Amino acid sequence: MLLIVTLLTGCAGGGGLRGDGLKSMDYSASDTFPVPDPIQPNVDFWRKVYGVWSRSEVAFHDDEHLGVVYEVAELPGATREGYTNAQRNWVRARKAMYRDQLRALESKVRRDAPLSSTDKALLAKLERGAGRDAVYGAADRVRSQRGVRERFRRGLEISGRYDEHFRKTMRARGVPEDLAYLPHVESSFQTHARSSVGAAGIWQFMPATGRDYGMRVDRVIDERLDPITCADGAARYLSAAHRLLGSWPLAITSYNHGKGGMANAKAQHGSDIGKIVKHYKGRAFGFASRNFYASFVAAREVAEHPKRYFPEGIRYEEPWSSERIVLRSAMPAEHVAQHYGIPTARLGRLNLHWREPALNGRSRLPGGTTVWLPKGSLARVASLPPAYDDRIRVASTATLSTGSGSNPGRAAAERRQASRSSVASAASPAVAKPAAKRAPKYHVVKPDETLYRVAVSNGISVEKLRQLNRLGPNENTIRVGQRLRVSG
Repeated sequence: MLLIVTLLTGCAGGGGLRGDGLKSMDYSASDTFPVPDPIQPNVDFWRKVYGVWSRSEVAFHDDEHLGVVYEVAELPGATREGYTNAQRNWVRARKAMYRDQLRALESKVRRDAPLSSTDKALLAKLERGAGRDAVYGAADRVRSQRGVRERFRRGLEISGRYDEHFRKTMRARGVPEDLAYLPHVESSFQTHARSSVGAAGIWQFMPATGRDYGMRVDRVIDERLDPITCADGAARYLSAAHRLLGSWPLAITSYNHGKGGMANAKAQHGSDIGKIVKHYKGRAFGFASRNFYASFVAAREVAEHPKRYFPEGIRYEEPWSSERIVLRSAMPAEHVAQHYGIPTARLGRLNLHWREPALNGRSRLPGGTTVWLPKGSLARVASLPPAYDDRIRVASTATLSTGSGSNPGRAAAERRQASRSSVASAASPAVAKPAAKRAPKYHVVKPDETLYRVAVSNGISVEKLRQLNRLGPNENTIRVGQRLRVSG
């Protein structure tokens, strides 16, 4: 998933509580999401990444013992989303400096040689955060982490749009509703987030996993980008993982490392997430997997106490209020938009899972596609879009496409014959058969329908509907059971 890959190059903001001001926290209150002693430093570390350290700050630390932070340094130059080349070189140089100092310190400790003031300061950090033995190999464990405070704060604002729905989904699937905080770790609620390995959306599903949980993932529709639909897939995954693994720390970690990987970890070290993080050496159980559960607990802490971490305030977005329909058959997005009297572009902004071929009309929305409509749309137009009828378009191209096969000479002859027939028909109108008159089409008024709804649901204007039924220009009253002529 996206977690640590994003955080390595992501952003964060200043202000609020600084440095070690939040060092002591009590995480023992939750039986559902316990924090054993070995991972408390990890939780504290990510709590500072999310809620304290700004994107202008970079922490240089031990990648196994997150309680060991050598320095939180100010990034030189202007801060922006990513590093400039100069900033990237500065970070590399700073890490190289700490590696050299730590190699020298380890050598002196082994030889029991005198220590400089720099050596003593580094050793004190290692002893406080991990114990004296952590000096061995410390040079190979130097890592940098940029703060993401601003990014997390923006994610909190976006979460206002989805939190209610996500919690409702979690409750419906019988899992803890606080799992709604997981997108803070995965994507910071960035709706079009994509990872380097192919995960996508707020919930960061891989294509195959998305399909396993009933999502359509192809060039036309990618339901991994629909936050509401995907939340149900996440809840189902986590429910299945908990049934298999028996604990929420392991189930949550499996969201990054996989259910099979965590089953192996449990077989070797039991259900204690602290022991697993400290001792498990499974394939692909690297920095991101080791820290996934700790970062979730940290995100939950920061999200639940916004005033503590963001005293400047949070402006949560309005809750999601769009209305959902499901298409019964394939049709262009424009056809749906016309039925509800909504610009296609506006529908596209609500339906994040519609990909470019669907939005630009090159491909139809498949039957079964979810369509999110602006609030109030179904009060105006209570019906689903009618089946898309493209017989006229087909008829206009039939002469060129029928029967000519791959023989260009034959095709040309058929076009000449069609042209002669057309001329003959025009010259001899008595011979031509008159077009069959189409029978009028009627609509029976249903409860709560208005003149406007009847017109839109049948693809005509209100003025045309009045004309067909000899209604006055200001006449709007219709009654249940009334037959209204809508064509012919």
